[in-house]
Amino acid sequence: MSIIQQHTSATLGDAWRTINIDALTEDSSLNFDTSTLSPPQPEISEAEVRQLSGQVRQLLRGGDAEGALRGCLETPVYNGTDAAKEAHLQVILEVLQSIKASEMTPLLKSIYGSQGGSECLDVLMKYIYKGMAIGGPNSSTKAPSRMTPQSTGFSQISGRPVSNEPAGAAMSVLLSWHEKVVEVAGQGCIGRVMTDWRRV
Repeated sequence: MSIIQQHTSATLGDAWRTINIDALTEDSSLNFDTSTLSPPQPEISEAEVRQLSGQVRQLLRGGDAEGALRGCLETPVYNGTDAAKEAHLQVILEVLQSIKASEMTPLLKSIYGSQGGSECLDVLMKYIYKGMAIGGPNSSTKAPSRMTPQSTGFSQISGRPVSNEPAGAAMSVLLSWHEKVVEVAGQGCIGRVMTDWRRV
């Protein structure tokens, strides 16, 4: 009689699948508090974002585009309401659209060369990706998307912005900024943004 035939159905059960391997590994997140890996993020309210927005607009009127952009990037809204995050994104998009293309690279090099500049450009990249995801500042003009089944078996998603010009212009600005940030900070900033658990 072989070894396999000696075992009954009771001994060949699926009990081994219920063992949590991560609990047995020393480096597992189950064995330590993951909140200790990074400092807690302060909660930023929508009122604080509006106050920052007023200061940023004042800096823009005074011609200090670098100060306006740096002010936005040094206080990212990681912990706050969706309204606060949306308002902060709109402020940053307004700043990015007000800066001329010829001023982008010198401004980014100046920020990157300063203390904490690398983190500021990582935050900028997060907001660029978020702006691309929602389609720019005029995302409210989007029509709701609809799924239409096709004869091929695939579905067609329909629904585009009512006016492509504002969304296209905003996307063009964001793509230009993306190119310049990668040029100054390198491709590592893309990886850091993609792997950072903090979301703006």
